[in-house]
Amino acid sequence: MSEAMVRHGAVPSAVGGGGVMRRLSLLTAVGAGLLLAALGWLLSHHFLQSEDPKSSNQVVLITLTCWAVGFMAGIGAFTGPLRWFTGRDPTHADEMYLAGKDQGVSRYFKFTTDHKVVGIQYLVITMLLFAVGGTLAMLIRTDLIVPRSNFLGPQTYNAVVGLHGIIMILATIIMVTGPFGNFILPIMIGARDMAFPRLNALSLWLLAAAVPVMLAAGFMGGIPTGWSAYAPLSDQATPGMNGYVLAIIIFAISSAVAGANITTTVLTMRARGMTWNRTPIFVYGVVASVGLAIPALPMFMAAQVLEAVDRTMAGQFYVATGGGSPWLYENLFWLFGHPEVYVIVIPAVVALMEITPVFARKPLYNFNAAVLGIVGIVGLSLMVWAHHMYASGWAPDLNGPFMLTTEMISVPTGVLFLVVIGTIWRGRIWTTVAMMAVYAMLWNFIIGGVTGIYLSDVPADYALHGSMFVTAHFHYTLMGAGLTGAIGALYYWFPKMTGRMLNETVGFVSFWLVQIGFNVTFLGMFWVGLAGQPRRIFTYPHMFATGNLISSLGAYCIGVGMLITLYNIISSWRAGPVAPANPWGGKTLEWAVPNPIPLENFEVLPVVISDPYGYGEGDPHPPHWHDDPHPSLPPEHEPVPAGAGPTDAEGAES
Repeated sequence: MSEAMVRHGAVPSAVGGGGVMRRLSLLTAVGAGLLLAALGWLLSHHFLQSEDPKSSNQVVLITLTCWAVGFMAGIGAFTGPLRWFTGRDPTHADEMYLAGKDQGVSRYFKFTTDHKVVGIQYLVITMLLFAVGGTLAMLIRTDLIVPRSNFLGPQTYNAVVGLHGIIMILATIIMVTGPFGNFILPIMIGARDMAFPRLNALSLWLLAAAVPVMLAAGFMGGIPTGWSAYAPLSDQATPGMNGYVLAIIIFAISSAVAGANITTTVLTMRARGMTWNRTPIFVYGVVASVGLAIPALPMFMAAQVLEAVDRTMAGQFYVATGGGSPWLYENLFWLFGHPEVYVIVIPAVVALMEITPVFARKPLYNFNAAVLGIVGIVGLSLMVWAHHMYASGWAPDLNGPFMLTTEMISVPTGVLFLVVIGTIWRGRIWTTVAMMAVYAMLWNFIIGGVTGIYLSDVPADYALHGSMFVTAHFHYTLMGAGLTGAIGALYYWFPKMTGRMLNETVGFVSFWLVQIGFNVTFLGMFWVGLAGQPRRIFTYPHMFATGNLISSLGAYCIGVGMLITLYNIISSWRAGPVAPANPWGGKTLEWAVPNPIPLENFEVLPVVISDPYGYGEGDPHPPHWHDDPHPSLPPEHEPVPAGAGPTDAEGAES
């Protein structure tokens, strides 16, 4: 049922709908969570607290679980299932209220089913996680700026390192598929919403419930095991480890719900005429990412469920003296941990592959090769996990096969690089911040990839395992390629998501500060890692002092650059230049809808008649292509998006 029918009076408006949902918001969610957590603590402390050290873990885990359940009840996540159970179907007015119709800013603080609202909510949560994780990174580099600084102390340092690591991993997993996979992808495929709007909101609010659980760990001794939380060390860790365990379990459920929703949406709701050869490469990458996450994250979840049993009921799954095996945890963890790298990187890279044809004004070079490269990465990433375990002593006879599959995965990854380079080659380049992110990704990911090939080799890994070289390598991959791609995507799609243009001048300043600081920081870590400095140590010998000083100064440069980026986002969101519907002259469907985007995106569903990268002969070169920092293309020059071809209402609805 379209929004146009509502406007013209064919059906009732949202007035009067919503029921109990009108009284529920983020405020009631926090209140209900705190109330149920207090009740859980009182009861569990009264009945379970004893001299047994396991009892304190039981109390903490029950209290945090009660918080999560209360929070979800207070936001309204259980209202829909309860209404279904009692046989009370929602009215159209209820559905319109849930979608946030005519609610203004308040809809962003509620359980709202509109995919565009969910995308913005994901963006804000991602920024919050990066702010916390980045602050912790600054504390780490401040502690390491000189030997024996004692800025944090050994116990606090270990807790901060672990918390920083897992927060940044969770943030990078959602940084593209969360905001842009929810906001942009449905419009890009010509859909009016996600396949399961309530599940979409559920995935977001599960994540919102998990964030305080994870942050609470910092006030209960932190996570002193590093972000991987290897058992049996994690069995003996502080109560903060319970926050880690529960947050991962909730996060895995959230990711599974979101992944199933995105996959179903793409498979069943693409616009008429959008064959797989006409589907944008960004869609392929997001589906590949969530497709990897669906089997990978349950492995991590299973590891934490067993960890919870060990910590609260003396299960001893990971304790060798009790018949368990630490290798069980390692295998479960890395069955998640290496596919997770590509869960992070693939959507960031394909976002930049979506950007490159627009600013090079050329078709995507060899679309089919790009798709095959994504498929190859997905397939091989499931067969490389044990290269993280060369030095553990587990199954040494398998080191050779895992070394082979790890080196093989560089081939499909290289194909994606060639597609990007081929698209840039001899293009009419428009140098925006988004396009600069493409160049930075190529540079950074090449360094991350080449050093990864060294680490895939068993003898080299034995020499470098546990050193700062490894820390530099994965930061070049996850931050250098992943986060850079996410920032490029933000600059590209910000006008469509907010109706405002980001300031390109400020963007260039922040871009160069971040990229220069990033390379200084982690090239310094390569230096000290090759010299033998271990990772996760709070002090070091004087022979590593110069490299660590350089890395810390580079980190401060990153911090300043990211603060400028944050300023640019906030100031532009509030008072930036109003964005035209298609500021970049893009041809994918999201640029065919007006600003602000209607509630249901399209009044008449589009019919796709060409591929989304039809740049080249006959494509008008927009005036002021290189000169205007905020171009608004006049109608006679505006490129026609691929999905804006002839439509008919009867065929579009079929």
